[in-house]
Amino acid sequence: MIAGPPVALTIAGSDSGGGAGLQADLRTFTVCGVHGCVAVTAVTVQNSVGVAGFVEVPPSTVADQIRAVATDIGIAAAKTGMLASAAIISAVVEVCDDIGIGRSVPLVVDPVAASMHGDPLLANDALTALRSELLPRATLVTPNLDEVRLLVGVDVGSHAEQHEAARALHALGSRWVLIKGGHLSDGADDELCLDLLYDGTDFTEFTGPRLATPHTHGSGDSLAAAITSALARGAAMPEAVGYGKRYIKQAIAHAYPLGAGIGPVSPFWRVQPPWDSATHQGY
Repeated sequence: MIAGPPVALTIAGSDSGGGAGLQADLRTFTVCGVHGCVAVTAVTVQNSVGVAGFVEVPPSTVADQIRAVATDIGIAAAKTGMLASAAIISAVVEVCDDIGIGRSVPLVVDPVAASMHGDPLLANDALTALRSELLPRATLVTPNLDEVRLLVGVDVGSHAEQHEAARALHALGSRWVLIKGGHLSDGADDELCLDLLYDGTDFTEFTGPRLATPHTHGSGDSLAAAITSALARGAAMPEAVGYGKRYIKQAIAHAYPLGAGIGPVSPFWRVQPPWDSATHQGY
């Protein structure tokens, strides 16, 4: 019998455009060599232009999905994306405490507070629950600079303020903090972007070229999912973040247009194309 791959769980919303959310997570899990399971938190109505609305899944149903996967299949690592409401966050925290996610099972928190188009995805009470309930249980939190401002009130405009934000977020309880610097331009070297990893003692910098493409939909989800995949496969945190950074660099480099707005980052660089348009042959 063939041994199965490690299992990773995404607790996130569905993107009807297929570019972000649990769809991006599952694509990333697959090409990174782990089996993906899902707990759906919300169903969004969105495309490449923006989010027109969303409907929340009942909190008890979100928790039941997590428990069903954990008690039968087992989970090697988990991540969160869009959690939609304070009630869903509380339900997720309760079931994760019951089954060990965030303790024996690594938990990556991608604090999705707004879409990349600027559409709000978390109300103020949900932000409070995220700070006080979920972050103290996180193994890693991966905010972008807009989410940093919402969570700790630090408006990052320099690398020094990036360090300040990392300390402030770590104080909320997450064991590791990754401050993503893709939106940071402090005039020092705009050709490079710097992500900063902090464990409460040491800082680790991950630098890479700033890629010129407007098509970055799902980049945050995909980075967090790649890191989660590496943790599920047994990597230590710095190695897992390095793996995630290498993955997302290629995914952004291979991003493609879709619809009238912002296209998604692409996992296709990791797989053989299923169809050859020149020869009209496929698998």
